[in-house]
Amino acid sequence: MTSVTSKGWSLALLAFSCLITSLDFTIVYVALPDIVREVGFSGHSAQWVVSAYAVFFGGFLLLGGRSADLLGRRRMFVLGMVLFGGASLLGGLATTPGALVTARAVQGVGAALAFPATLSLVNTMFAEGRERVRALSVWAMAGAGGLSLGALLGGVLTHGFGWEAVFLVNVPLVIAAAAAAFVLLDADGPVERGRSYDLPGVLTGTAGATLLVYAIAEIPEAGWTSTTIAALTSALVLLAAFFGIEARSRDPLMPPRLLRNRNLVSALMVIFVFGATMQNVVYFLTLYFQDVLGYSALRAGLAFLSLSAVIALANFAAGRLMVRVGVRATLVVALVLGAAGSALLAVGMTSGGSYLTVLAGILVYGLGMGTIYPTQFAAAGTGVASQEQGIAGGMANTAMQLGVGAGLAVLVGVAGSGLEGLAGETLRAATADGLRAAVFLSAALTLPGILAALVFPRQRVPVRTGDPGPAHAGAAG
Repeated sequence: MTSVTSKGWSLALLAFSCLITSLDFTIVYVALPDIVREVGFSGHSAQWVVSAYAVFFGGFLLLGGRSADLLGRRRMFVLGMVLFGGASLLGGLATTPGALVTARAVQGVGAALAFPATLSLVNTMFAEGRERVRALSVWAMAGAGGLSLGALLGGVLTHGFGWEAVFLVNVPLVIAAAAAAFVLLDADGPVERGRSYDLPGVLTGTAGATLLVYAIAEIPEAGWTSTTIAALTSALVLLAAFFGIEARSRDPLMPPRLLRNRNLVSALMVIFVFGATMQNVVYFLTLYFQDVLGYSALRAGLAFLSLSAVIALANFAAGRLMVRVGVRATLVVALVLGAAGSALLAVGMTSGGSYLTVLAGILVYGLGMGTIYPTQFAAAGTGVASQEQGIAGGMANTAMQLGVGAGLAVLVGVAGSGLEGLAGETLRAATADGLRAAVFLSAALTLPGILAALVFPRQRVPVRTGDPGPAHAGAAG
C-alpha cells in the first residue's frame, strides 16, 4: 500500500472505533424499557444502565489519555477494545441488575482507554492544518453519527433479537478492530524510560473525576442525599489534591502548562457546553418518540435515520468551513445551528405532534451536531505537542462527560417536574410539556458556548498540507 492508502485505512479503523464507543451512549436508550422489564430493574436503579457507562468513561479519561502518551497509543487502543468487548459480552449474558451495571461500568473504562488513544493517533498521524482537519472530519463523523445511529441500531436490534443484542453486537466489532490495529497502526516501540507514572495524580485524579461524574449523574434522581453530598464533597477534595500534586509533579498526569494553552482552554469550555446541551437532546427526543408518540423500539430507532444522514453531511462540510473561515467562526456557526435546531424541536414536541412536527428541528439540529463535533476536537488539538495529544484528548472528553452529567441533571429535573401521580392522557400531555421545556432550556444554554468560542484565537487552518502549525497572519474567524 502507498503511504496515503495506508493512512486512509488507519483512519478508517480509528473512525470505526470511535463509532463503536459513541454508539454505546445511545444504543441502550430505545432498549431500556425491555431491559427494565426483563432484567428486573426498578424505579431509580434503571438509570444506571445509562449512567454507569458515562460515570466510568468520564472518570478514567485522564488516565486513559496519559497512558496513551506514556505507554503507547496502539497498546492502549487494543487494551481498551479488549476490555470493551469483554464487558459487552458480559452485558449481553447478564441476568441481574448488578451484573449488567457492572458490565456497563467496565465498558466505560474500556472506552476511556481507547478513545483518547484514537484521537491522539489522528492528531499525530496527520499534519496540523488541512490534512488533519480532513482526517478529524472523518473521525468525528463516526463519533457524532454514532450518537444518532446508536438509537437507530438499538431499535432494530431490540426488535429483531431482544435487548441482549445491543451488547453482543459489539463483540465481533471490537475483535475485528483490535486485530486490525496490529496491521494498520504503527507499533509503539519501547516504553520511554525515566518518566514516572505520577501514581498520586492517577489515584486522586481518577477517583475525583469518577466521584464527580457519579454525583452529577445521581443528583437528578436521588436528590441531595447524604450519599450524593458525600460523593460531591469527596470529589472536590480529591480534585483539589490532584491539582496540588500536578503542580509539583515531575511527570504530571495532566501537565498544568496545558491550562495555559488558550486554544485548549477555549475548546474545553465549548465542549463542556456542547455536552451539557446539544449532546443530551438525543435522550429527550428518544423519550418523545416512545413516551409521547408511542413508537415501538423499531419505529423509534428508524426515526433517527434522517438525523444520522444530516450529521454525516455536516461533518464533511465542517472541514471545508474550517479551512474557509477558521475554527472560531465554525464553532460559532455550529452552536447557533444547535441552539436554533433545539428550539425548533421543542416547538414541535407537543402531545398532539408527530414526526413531521419535529422534522425541521431534527434537520437544523443535525447540521449543528455534524458541524461542531470535528471542529471542537480540532480546536482541542491545536497547538498541543505531539507527546501530549493523548492527555489533551482525555481532557477534552472529560469536559464533555462532565457537561453531559451536569446538563442532564438540570434538564431531567425540568422534564420530570410535576409528573407525580399522573396517568393516562394527562401523563402523556404533561410528559410532552416537560420534554419541550427541557429542550427549550437546552437551546438557551447552548448560546453561552458562543462566548467560549470567541476566546479561541482568530486563525485560518493552514492551506498547505503538512504545515507545521496554525497560520496567524491575515486570519479570519
